[in-house]
Formats: sequence, structure tokens, C-alpha cells
Amino acid sequence: MQVSKNWLKELTNIDVTSHDLSEKMSTSGIEVEGVERRSAGLSKLVVGEVLETQQIPETHLNICQVAIGEEQPTQIVCGAPNVKSGIKVIVALPGARIAGNHKIKKGKIRGVESLGMICSLEEIGFPENVVPKAYVDGIFYMPETAENGAEIFDYLDMHDEVLELSITPNRADALSMRGVAHEVAAIYENTHVNFDEKMLIESDEKTSDKIAVEVATDKVLTYKMRLIEEVKIAPSPQWLQNRLMNEGIRPINNVVDVTNFVLLYFGQPLHAFDYNKFDEKKILVRKAENGEKITTLDSSERELTDEDIVITVAGKPVALAGVMGGENTEITDSSTSVALESAIFDGTSIRKTSQKFNLRSEASARFEKGINQADVEIALDYAAAMIAELAGGKIAAGVVSNNDFTAKDVTVSITLDKINRALGLLLNELEVTAIFDRLGFVTTVTNETFNVTVPPRRWDIAIEADLVEEVARIYGYDNIPNTLPNVSNTIGELTAMQKFRRVIRTNLEGAGLSEVISYSLTTPEKAVQFTKFPTENLTALAMPMSEERRTLRLNLTSGMLDIVRYNIARGNDKLAIYEIGQVFAKFGNETDNRPTELPTVALAMTGKAYDFYDIKGVVENLLTKFDKVRFEADKAIGELHPGRTARVIVGEIEVGFVGQVHPTTAKAYDIPETYVASLDLTVLLANQPEQVIFTDIPKFQASRRDMALLVDRHVTNQEILDIITSSKVKTLAKVELFDVYTGENVASTKKSLAYTLTFQSAENQLTDDEITAAVTKITKKLGEFGAEIR
Repeated sequence: MQVSKNWLKELTNIDVTSHDLSEKMSTSGIEVEGVERRSAGLSKLVVGEVLETQQIPETHLNICQVAIGEEQPTQIVCGAPNVKSGIKVIVALPGARIAGNHKIKKGKIRGVESLGMICSLEEIGFPENVVPKAYVDGIFYMPETAENGAEIFDYLDMHDEVLELSITPNRADALSMRGVAHEVAAIYENTHVNFDEKMLIESDEKTSDKIAVEVATDKVLTYKMRLIEEVKIAPSPQWLQNRLMNEGIRPINNVVDVTNFVLLYFGQPLHAFDYNKFDEKKILVRKAENGEKITTLDSSERELTDEDIVITVAGKPVALAGVMGGENTEITDSSTSVALESAIFDGTSIRKTSQKFNLRSEASARFEKGINQADVEIALDYAAAMIAELAGGKIAAGVVSNNDFTAKDVTVSITLDKINRALGLLLNELEVTAIFDRLGFVTTVTNETFNVTVPPRRWDIAIEADLVEEVARIYGYDNIPNTLPNVSNTIGELTAMQKFRRVIRTNLEGAGLSEVISYSLTTPEKAVQFTKFPTENLTALAMPMSEERRTLRLNLTSGMLDIVRYNIARGNDKLAIYEIGQVFAKFGNETDNRPTELPTVALAMTGKAYDFYDIKGVVENLLTKFDKVRFEADKAIGELHPGRTARVIVGEIEVGFVGQVHPTTAKAYDIPETYVASLDLTVLLANQPEQVIFTDIPKFQASRRDMALLVDRHVTNQEILDIITSSKVKTLAKVELFDVYTGENVASTKKSLAYTLTFQSAENQLTDDEITAAVTKITKKLGEFGAEIR
């Protein structure tokens, strides 16, 4: 937001330096990023009148005789296409300094002496985007009343100092000169605001007889319109053009410039339509239809959706509400009747529309952040009166509107004790009341409780904390004493999950795996891979940076396979990696639509050195201290090999999976044979043994027996382990599978499984008879299951 200090002085009675004003505003909550004065560094720029011109043959140059207040005219060679006799221009005399610190010297151009330079606005420091369109490609015409030889700075208001304010979203009230004036009046004690008023003179004809308004969407709080007829479109007076250019806005014509002036003054966006271009004398404000099109003032055709709000006449859009008007109802030099709009549009809808079309305007910026709802009609009346003043015309009587909207004050209560405790001060009732008075709030006090009535222009104030902040910044942050917090020391401690994650990390790195970190955002397709979550558990971003990063992941494995592919493509073909991170599942909570974060660990191993048993061994080692760990064959996850995948079960609870990536999935990721595993850390943490019970190291030697079984091919290792365990041999310490064989001498429907059985007793050395009896008991149990001992 650019703020003219001269304009600010008209609205308040301040008389301070720009430096002091910047310091005060910055320390009270509205940062001043810089102060600019356009005349700085410029010199010897005067008004000149072109008396006559003579073209230099075979060039675009003209020899101009220019009166600059001296006895004889000055000869200047000028190449501007719009130079002509009878106009008053900006003349840089020899020795003058113009923009860029360029010095003007006497010289010869095409052999013709030139004693100066006729300047455009850009050449004296005005940005191109604020230069009136008529002068963008040429020199600027000074007012006819300008005195020859006088300095140009006062005519163009170039001595004005312009403050660049950095407005935070919570202080959108300062996006208007009136809002800034209120702020300055609050900062400086004994300062008040001086707002001018326009006399509104209406004709006998009623606006309601000439136009009607209807709103068919709840995204428009109110919509109001006035009609001004018999206007004459012309350039705005120089003071108005100067004011707009100093505020960073290009002057257009007297009607459009008034709407921009009122936008800056009140913070209320307005739009002027050419009333004679309406095909019907009724305006309908509604949601756009999908596929509907409008050509905006920048001559771009835009295809709309039902998220956009449009102003329509006879079924056709004439404006993109709150963002930009339509080209078909633009005010032009031939316009004679103006339909003037003032409204309150939904900020969220305006933001989505402006972002979608990359069409940010001064109007959309204010609707997005909020406007003073109390000024909707006041600003409309002010603009109508100003148009009648500058462009002539008659104002039809009354305002047409879709409702009788009236902005309401907000009352917030707070005690003196809460204010002092929050700020560490000892303010009294009179001091706090005086601060609220300076802010323009109406205050009543009952038993040290302040009932503060806040006007609509400060819509950012709604709770006690807002009042505390207002007291603090007006009292002055520099005046609040520096004190250290009086709190006792606390010892930091890791949470149970943090401790558990560290144990997991140490274990996996001890097993030779390297940690990786993958993206939390992925595609919807990858998000649901390697998981049993349904698609309704997905969480998508409303405005993703890319299509590849628009959905929160439900698994870590797909991200790890991307890392595997990246490494394989660069020659690193042996990988053993892990990741400890969060997956995000939405469980349909009606009161809170945010996803739940689930801590997970995932492993991936690829290369000729690794197979299924390697990654299964890593998982088994990770779960050593857990009781009753089992692996059951599983075919539920489509991205895993149906014959080489197992569910990991602790007790009776499934905690994850381990298996080979399905060849089809591996081909899609462009990776070789890869093995993966994933475990739910929340479930593991909840089911880990509370403590490890110490047992003595056996004093007696263990004995081992090998056993080979012939079983059906569909029988799993876990089933055999369950049968052996169910034999209840107390001296059986461990069972290990060391061989799986299919092929020659084994039927095609069978497979051979070879196990090592370890027997050990803590009480005595086992004899051969005891071991043989134990093996016989196990063999009998396996025989009942149908296994054949080889």
C-alpha cells in the first residue's frame, strides 16, 4: 500500500517528518518499508511551451522552438511522435539531472544544435505502469495553466513523499487512506481525522425506474448501484492524476479515475459500467455456469466455472465480480451514462477466482482481505457526487440494492486486570480508556470491566486478545519494561515414541541399512499402494504445487521404491535402506477433517546379495523382544508377490507386512527384484513387553537334531512352526528352517522342508534318550498333520 504524505496531512492534523512517522507506524504494527520522493535527485526541470516545430528531413526528429520564460525561445531537437506546437511540456535544461542520474548537456543532433531535452514522464522517474496511456509512447503535456519557466515539481506533486506500507492480512483496514488516517490519529496523541464530504444532488428521476438488481448467490452480502446520466468523459484534472500516480495507479479518464480514487480513499472497490451498453435494464448477480465465457478489460477471454461470481445483464456476464469488469460494458470516450456498482463479495471466492486466472487487481486484494462494510453505500454516494462534479451529469434519485444491509458494531469485554497481567503493566482505568478513545472505540466501564464497542472499520477485533494488542501497540512496545519470565526449570525428556524410534533406528543401522527420507506428498495412485486403506482415507491438497505432489501418502513403500529407482538408474544396484516417517490417514471424523498421523517404519532391499529371507531376518531381529511373533502368508496387497508375502503378527495383532514387490509393480517402477517390509510403530509401541525378564544363561550344552519333512506345496513354514510348538516339548529351545527343496525326487505337488531343532535344559544335561523322546513326540504331531518324515 502506497500512502501519499500530502494526502495524509489533508486527512489528519499531523505535522511530523516522514522519518518520525515511519518509526511510529513501524513500531505500532504497520511496517513502513520505505519512503520515496519523486523529485529526489532531479534538477533544472521546467515548464516549456512549444511555439513551433520543423521536421528534420528524412528523420522522425523535429526542431522545436520552446518558450521557457526567457526573452528568446530555446531550440530543442525532439523525436517524440506527439510533439506539436501549442502544448506545454517538461523541459530539462542543460545541466539538468533526470532519472538514472543522467545529466543533460548541450549538443548537436543531425547537425542541429539542441539546448536541452523535452521529457516524458518515464524519463523523470515515473514508472511506465502509472503513466497515462496517451503519453506512454511520447512526451507528457503539462496543464495549460502552467507558467513557462516554472519548476514542474509542484504541478506534478513530485515533492510529495510516498510511504510504502507492508500491510499484514490482519490489518487490511489500513488498505485505505481513511484507515491509515485513523491509525495515525491513534498513534499521535491529540491528533484527529478530517474527512471531507461531498454534497449529493439528485435529479427527479428515480434509479429504481431505470435499473433493477437481483442477487442469486449467498456469496454476495449486498449489492448496490447508482445511475449518473449525461456525463462527459474527459481526462481527470491534474491534481487527481497526480494523486493516483503517486499511489501507483494509472489515470484513465474522469469516471474511472474517480472509482480508483474512492478505492484508495475508502478501501471500497467500485466498478463503473456503460449503462447504455446494457441489453436489459436489470442486473443479476449469480454464480457462473461451467464453460461460460467473458472477455475482461484486458481483452482476454476467460472460461468460467461455478466457483466464480459474475455480474450479468440479459443472461450475459458483464463483469467478473470483485476482480475485473467486462470489455463489453467498458467506459469509453463516447459513454454518457454510468451505472456505478458497490458491493461486498465473499473474499474466499474472489481469491480463488483471481488466483485461477492470475488476475490480481487492487479490488480483488481488498475483497480477499476484507473491507469496511459500513462504507459500502457511503463510498458509492461519494463517488457519484465526485463524478457529477468532474464529469457533469445528473444523479438519479436513490440507490437500488438487493437488501437493506447495515454493518453492525462489535462489543468486546475485558477486565483491567487481564490487560495488566498480559502486558506486565500497571495501567489504570483512565489510561486504558484514553487509549480506546484514541482508537475511536466507544468504551463503558463497570467494576473495572471495559465494554468496548468496535466500529465495523476494525473488523480484525473480536476477542479479548485483540484488545490487549491494541492497548500494547498504542501504549508503545518500547514503553513496556523488559522482564525475564519467572518460571522454574524443567528437564526435557523424550516421549515414549521418540525413544522407540531411536531404538528402531539403532537396530536397523546395526543391521547394515541406510536411512532415507522420501516425500510426504505423492500422487493419489501411489498414495494407496502397499496399503489396505480405502481411497476415502486420502487427503488431497486444495492448491498443490504440482500434480506429482498433491496427495498425502498412506504408505512409505512407494516413496522408497522411487528412491530405489533413482539409485539403480545411477549404477547403485545394491541397496538396503529404511525410513521412519509418518503416513496420513483420514478416518472420517465429522468434527475434525484433518488426517491422523501414523508413525511407520519401512524397509527395502534390492540386489543379487538379498532375498526374502534377508529382509525377513531383519524384521525378526527388529522384533526380538516381542512375544509370539508370527509370519502368515498373505495375498491381500496387490502390489506384492502373492507367493512371497507374509503378514507380520505380534500376539494376535497384525503389525505390518514383509514380501517381494510384485513383478508387474517392479516393472512399473523400473526396478529389479526388490523386497520390502512395513511395520506400524504405534501398534508395536502399544504391544511391546513392559519389561524384559532376565533368565540365566544355561549351564548345560545344547543338542541339535535335523529333520526333513515332505509336505504339500501350499503348506507354509508358519504352519509347521505352529505344529511343532503345539507339541509342547519343554526342552525345545529353537526351531530354524534351513532348506526348502522342490525338484528331482520330489513330487510336483510336494516340497521338502528341512529344520534344525535345538534342545536345551536349564536344569541338567539332556541324554540321547530324552532328546529322542522329544523328537518322537514332535514327529508324531507332524504325522497327524500329514507331514511325511524323510
